[in-house]
Amino acid sequence: MRTYQRGPAFLRDNQIPEFTADAALLAPERSGSWQSEDPWRVMRIQSEFVEGFGTLADIGPAISIFGSARTHPEDPFYRAATEIAERLVREGFAIITGGGPGIMAAANKGASQVGGTSVGLGIELPFEEGINEYVNRGISFRYFFVRKTMFLKYALGFVVMPGGFGTLDELFEAVTLVQTGKVSSFPIVLYGREYWSGLLQWLAGPVRQAHMISPGDIEKLVVVDSAEEAVEAVRRGIHALARKRRESHE
Repeated sequence: MRTYQRGPAFLRDNQIPEFTADAALLAPERSGSWQSEDPWRVMRIQSEFVEGFGTLADIGPAISIFGSARTHPEDPFYRAATEIAERLVREGFAIITGGGPGIMAAANKGASQVGGTSVGLGIELPFEEGINEYVNRGISFRYFFVRKTMFLKYALGFVVMPGGFGTLDELFEAVTLVQTGKVSSFPIVLYGREYWSGLLQWLAGPVRQAHMISPGDIEKLVVVDSAEEAVEAVRRGIHALARKRRESHE
């Protein structure tokens, strides 16, 4: 039986809504009902922030791992995500994912099976069935922008596995926040040189040549091909940031 997650509640059968909370919020209004509905949505959004902050405040140093929900367990990228999470837990990090299937489940599996903190930040989606079985600390959000804040606020770095639009959205939001100084520069590691090569060539070619980005912006992305390289890139990036902070206070 299909289970539909909406915030802290779950729904089944004829209780499953036609639209998600995000879709309702962003839908063009055809009447004046928004004047009474939207102020109450603000309260719901506020409660999601409070719940997220309260749940994640004590997880300690963490790394967010992103990637496709469509990746199957027999896929090499799935196995790589599991190994990366295992290695990061042994380095003392908690693992944060979107809590869904595919790469997210792989990373949560790696974290949980070596006794680590395996965090899943779920989102209300019409085609996913809640948080995966490997999460040992989870929250389900209605609103993408609240969830994204949690990914960024509680992570010291990102490991980005191959994925689609959702993965690219998370990747470019992180890069933009680092580029504009909204967050401290932290390691952003792309796993899979062959997969990411076309994107990186486009950024270094047409985008850079048109002066849409600065030369140093591409250097914010570190590309690796093994779990060992990924963990070393995370470690190097975090140590470099800590060193920079120390120097700025001397």
